[in-house]
Amino acid sequence: MTDALENQSQDNLEASLAQVQTLLANMRGVEELVLRQGGAREDLANDREYAGYLAELQARLEDLHPADIAYILEALPQDERRLVWNLVDAEHNGEILLEVSDSVRETLIENMDKAELLAAAESLDTDEIADIAPDLPRDVIQELLTSLDTQKRAHLQSALAYPEDTVGALMDFEMVTIRSDVTLEVALRYLRRLGELPDQLDKLFVVDRGDAIIGVLPLKRLLTTDPEASVAAVMVEDFVKFHPEDEADEASQAFERYDLVMAPVVDAQGRLIGRLTVDAVVDYIRESTGADMLSMAGLKEEEDLFSSVWRSAKNRWMWLAVNLVTAFLASRVIGAFEGSIEKLATLAALMPIIAGIGGNSGNQTIALIVRGLALGQITQANARRLIVKELGVALFNGLVWGSVVGIVTWLLYDSPALGGVMALSMLLNLLVASLAGIFVPMLLERMNRDPAIGSSVMLTFITDSMGFFIFLGLATVLLL
Repeated sequence: MTDALENQSQDNLEASLAQVQTLLANMRGVEELVLRQGGAREDLANDREYAGYLAELQARLEDLHPADIAYILEALPQDERRLVWNLVDAEHNGEILLEVSDSVRETLIENMDKAELLAAAESLDTDEIADIAPDLPRDVIQELLTSLDTQKRAHLQSALAYPEDTVGALMDFEMVTIRSDVTLEVALRYLRRLGELPDQLDKLFVVDRGDAIIGVLPLKRLLTTDPEASVAAVMVEDFVKFHPEDEADEASQAFERYDLVMAPVVDAQGRLIGRLTVDAVVDYIRESTGADMLSMAGLKEEEDLFSSVWRSAKNRWMWLAVNLVTAFLASRVIGAFEGSIEKLATLAALMPIIAGIGGNSGNQTIALIVRGLALGQITQANARRLIVKELGVALFNGLVWGSVVGIVTWLLYDSPALGGVMALSMLLNLLVASLAGIFVPMLLERMNRDPAIGSSVMLTFITDSMGFFIFLGLATVLLL
């Protein structure tokens, strides 16, 4: 049932995007017609057809959730994105800025003046302001801090003080606390008096006079237990809590492991200072997963689909430069065997097979290792068994597919010896690829570097250069 609802929601979202794109295309058609007839862009405001499409587009946007508008903005080229952004109700600007990717947020902020940015930020909670603060101009942040009340200013400064990959950067401050010496009836009356409760609230935090947390009261216990019972009698004293310096990755794993909806965040003295909610964790997981995928491809940072050619090219330079250097090094391996290739030209046609299969096999290993490192599943205690297992997989695949490649080569070139060289080269390069897939990310992790960044580039260099060396070396020794 859940999957069906998710698919329906995605279908509706894609349908909304298609409708917006159709309206934009119609507006662009009217604009081109007006310009061809000698009119100016200013005349479009008086064109009834264009005004009709514009009004329909604005009405369509008013019916959409801010998250859906964010999805649409990310899928539009920058000129159309600016047009749609200017039509969005200003009341939702803050929520939309919060939902879009960092790169798209930058392009939207560039087209907003100081007053608009302040209004958008002031509509958000302090933890949400902290999320978009790195993209806001410094003068906007300063004025925003001045305009906030003392408590909100302190919360914002606290959130901004923590690195983005920590619990402190993800926590919010919308908490409901109670004392342990009151009855459940008193707690219920207190909740009714509050009127509106924070989102993702499934428990109340029980604190002492010094604001140190001593337990949690699940709402289901509050609603199903005798109202005359005390909070102390029904609260849970064994609960998951975090410190603001904790790694967000570890917190996200805890949320998954214990099926948490929210959890308290405490300082070194155990005092309650905030809470971490599942929606913040899900957002973090989505963003970090996307960043890891880009890092595996050698991209330095998140890239807007429709960013400028210059910016996109610059974003991809570093690892392209590294790849260029490694490619030259691999070519030197081939150059060392030029004599062998001249004597047996068939080698040139077969070399890419060895390197290509090795690269694919190594990438499969890297994906498993990076995931295991991210989840904390790889330790010194199990690393050796993992290496033996992956080498076993590489050995098995090398024997099976090496035999296949060797037989095909034998049949194609009528040379059993060449087929044997291919089979043995395939086996050895798959073993090398397996070792590289294990040790490259582990080495990066040991160096306190993100194991996802550039791993595939380094793997390609190793499997290409070693594949060429093994194949051409064996061919030189055994065939020539």
